[in-house]
Amino acid sequence: DALRLIDSGVVTKAMMQGSWAGAMGNMQFMPSTYRRFGLDADKDGDIDMWNSLEDAFTSAAHYLSQMGWQRGWRWGREVLLPEDFNYELAGRGGARPLREWAKLGVVTTWRQPLPDLDEQAAVIVPAGYKGPAFLVYKNFNIIMRWNFSEFYALSVGILADRIKGADGLAVPPPKADNLSITDIKKVQAALNKRGLDAGVVDGIFGSKTKQALRQFQQQNGMIADGFLHEEVFDALLKTDAEAR
Repeated sequence: DALRLIDSGVVTKAMMQGSWAGAMGNMQFMPSTYRRFGLDADKDGDIDMWNSLEDAFTSAAHYLSQMGWQRGWRWGREVLLPEDFNYELAGRGGARPLREWAKLGVVTTWRQPLPDLDEQAAVIVPAGYKGPAFLVYKNFNIIMRWNFSEFYALSVGILADRIKGADGLAVPPPKADNLSITDIKKVQAALNKRGLDAGVVDGIFGSKTKQALRQFQQQNGMIADGFLHEEVFDALLKTDAEAR
């Protein structure tokens, strides 16, 4: 697909620059995505994702639409959780109707009730219980099909809201603990030694490691948000050292 794109004369090899993995142009499309979803919105005969913002934005909208974007629905929203919230319910795999979240005490950042609807939503806490919480809808998952990262999808959604005039986050993210890949490997190894399956010791804090960490937090009377807070890191490595 990349070679066909060059053969078409729309771009040169020097123009095919991107962040990583072959993504390119204003919207960072893969060559195959360009072929499947690119549109000549300005009707000049070329699908130019580099020099025509009309082509770029229309192609991006077409891509999202074809992946199942629900018109009239937002990506999600920041919410406030009750003090006794069960963080085992958090995660994109724990979607439930909005009215059920309302019954569990989840409210908007204005402390207003959630809509009494059957629309499915999931609570995510990307920075753990100390940071902001979000209710995310189907459109959030559509953004993640563009880039499989919750942080990416949140950045896109929050930026879009800010462009439309929304305020910043009601609960600011806590200061990052800046754990290294080596630190995460130590955590994974310590969890595995305790019989809590954190998966391959690869330094990537994925869903399996997160679930194992939640189990450790539960066993040790901590808030089981699956987030590697500094105190959780210290407790886990101290427990691992004592076990040795």
